[in-house]
Amino acid sequence: MGNCHTVGPNEALVVSGGCCGSDVKQYVYGGWAWAWWCITDTQRLSLEVMTILCRCENIETSEGVPLYVTGVAQVKIMTEKELLAVACEQFLGKNVQDVKNVVLQTLEGHLRSILGTLTVEQIYQDRDQFAKLVREVAAPDVGRMGIEILSFTIKDVYDKVDYLSSLGKTQTAAVRRDADIGVAEAERDAGIREAECKKEMLDVKFMADTKIADSRRAFELQKAAFTEEVNIKTAEAQLAYELQSAREQQKIRQEEIEIEVVQRKKQIDVEEKEIIRKEKELIATVKRPAEAEAYRIQQIAEGEKVRQVLMAQAEAEKIRKLGEAEAFVIEAIGMAEAEGMKLKAEALQRYGEAAQLALVLDALPEIAAKVAAPLSKVDEIVVLSGESSTATSQVNHLLAEIPASVRAITGVDLMKIPLIQKATGAQA
Repeated sequence: MGNCHTVGPNEALVVSGGCCGSDVKQYVYGGWAWAWWCITDTQRLSLEVMTILCRCENIETSEGVPLYVTGVAQVKIMTEKELLAVACEQFLGKNVQDVKNVVLQTLEGHLRSILGTLTVEQIYQDRDQFAKLVREVAAPDVGRMGIEILSFTIKDVYDKVDYLSSLGKTQTAAVRRDADIGVAEAERDAGIREAECKKEMLDVKFMADTKIADSRRAFELQKAAFTEEVNIKTAEAQLAYELQSAREQQKIRQEEIEIEVVQRKKQIDVEEKEIIRKEKELIATVKRPAEAEAYRIQQIAEGEKVRQVLMAQAEAEKIRKLGEAEAFVIEAIGMAEAEGMKLKAEALQRYGEAAQLALVLDALPEIAAKVAAPLSKVDEIVVLSGESSTATSQVNHLLAEIPASVRAITGVDLMKIPLIQKATGAQA
């Protein structure tokens, strides 16, 4: 059995050993590898960047000037398989500080050798070229150890014999001398130039004043022309704006009308659909129930009609039976009355006028009651007459006319009765 080992991209894993004395080595970085127990060995090597500070003290240049130089290098182990194998052979099992010491010794050796071939001015004034030279010289040696130089820069250069400061003083003195000469020449040239400039200034001033006046006049004229043109353009723009605004308002109103038409159409469609829906709703909620109710009522009416017909038939049969019974009764009564009338007629014929007179006398109270019925509603009758009043004669005259009225009504002559003849005769 074995274990699975993983490493990140900043570390290399070396798996060595195997079955049957195998000498094949496996180099892995940023991955994983399998290692068998007892027969394989795993070791790790850092691939991170290492910062190395190189110091060379009291190193004489090509001119014999002792310098102190400090440089900073950034190095790392390369990840190419062949170069990684070389680095593993040389540094596997060592810590990072040991690797730094090896590289530091190599870089300091090359730095010293290069310092001995250059002058102080070359080193001090062109540090980038000096650092580039160190990288180019040291790169093959550290590369053979599987290490690459990412960068190398000169951090500081100084000396203890004031050589660099002397160079600065000489340069400073030369600069100051040149500056003083330059100032004097500049002041001289400045005076001459100042006089010339004053003359030129006056000439230019006069010409400038003239040109200013001309320019001012032209400016005013041009300004007036511009103002007039601006006013015209402004008026045209205002008119165009108003015209365009009116057109836009017309378009907007037209669009609004179209929108209103569309909305009205949609509203009409909605209303039509609502009407259809209500019709269906009415059909479902009113018409269908009404039809059902009408059918029910029709059935009830037909039943009622049949019942009424049957009842009418029964009632008709009842009435017919009652009519037959009443007719029989009326017939019997009529026959009885006819028989009575027959007997009364025979009696009248037998007794003659005496019987008729008796009948009239029997009917007179009833006739008098009907004639006097209107007078029953009168509380009091007052007869007014003067000295020559004929009220008594009028009453007697009224009584004399009664037999004639009775005769006209009944056909019976009351004058044939002796008592009435005597009364009417006395009155006459």
